[in-house]
Amino acid sequence: MSLKDSIESVKNDFLTEFASINDSTGSESIRQKYLGRNGLVTNLFKELGRASNDDRPVFGHLLNQLKNELSEKINSIQAEDRTASDNELVDIALPGKLYSSGSTHILEQTFNDIKKIFSDIGFSISYGPEIDDEYHNFTALNVPEHHPARDMQDTFFVDKDIVLRTHTSNVQIHLMEEKDPPLRFIVPGRVYRNESISYKSYCLFHQVEGLFVDKSVSFAQLKGCLEYFVKKMFGSDCKMRWRPSYFPFTEPSAEVDIWDEQRNQWMEILGCGMVDPEVFNSVNYDPKIWRGYAFGMGVERIAMLKYGIEDIRLFYGGDIRFLRQF
Repeated sequence: MSLKDSIESVKNDFLTEFASINDSTGSESIRQKYLGRNGLVTNLFKELGRASNDDRPVFGHLLNQLKNELSEKINSIQAEDRTASDNELVDIALPGKLYSSGSTHILEQTFNDIKKIFSDIGFSISYGPEIDDEYHNFTALNVPEHHPARDMQDTFFVDKDIVLRTHTSNVQIHLMEEKDPPLRFIVPGRVYRNESISYKSYCLFHQVEGLFVDKSVSFAQLKGCLEYFVKKMFGSDCKMRWRPSYFPFTEPSAEVDIWDEQRNQWMEILGCGMVDPEVFNSVNYDPKIWRGYAFGMGVERIAMLKYGIEDIRLFYGGDIRFLRQF
């Protein structure tokens, strides 16, 4: 029998056996018989070496064609079997799985509330660098080198004069360098301080800075603005008080407290004051013409007071039991 006749004979025998195959077990058995290491098709390839030089390419093409055809038929049976098996595992009459959807983090919710309140009274929103030079973070804010006020803030230094900003007040300087007055902006963002981590302090937290510069800005306007904010954020019945304070970039300066019924004590929520004339000199604003006020508030502190949260570390722990409450 010639090699060509042998190829036809193996093909016919395969088709006859294949017609009776109906599962993957039978298809694997027939694969081994025809395409395995000692299979019938494999043995035909071994006989190819005895063909003449003229016939070898023709027979080689026929053998490859046979091998591919047999493989496709066997694979089709196994694929159908897998699909049928998968379908048996799915009961289409059952309701689908309910996957819980994510939600906005409580800090982002608080950010959004703060931004909404100030946007409603004419403040624009700006952002600035979290890594900045000492000039914008300290010096231009009337905190020169060796000034005692620098000891109030434990700073992360990236390089000799490059820092992770310790407050969002650095953006005040960038805004006034880039824009002509009048200005009315709030600046939300992260700040960093090298502090011990505890229930009330963390190495990073969030602030919202406010800056208003115009020709006739007064401390009374500052009080009215922040009283409006407190009532909107904590409710119209919220009690608040003002205390004199000190910040190198504002004069006079004050801190604002609200009464916390849960703790039965006054709690600080922000610092503020009139922009110091030296800050205006740093950005080439004429302090004889322009006046302004600034304020800065801690977002974590506000969220903790508003929602009765006792530990600042909960904001960063990723505990779904905590986050799901909001």
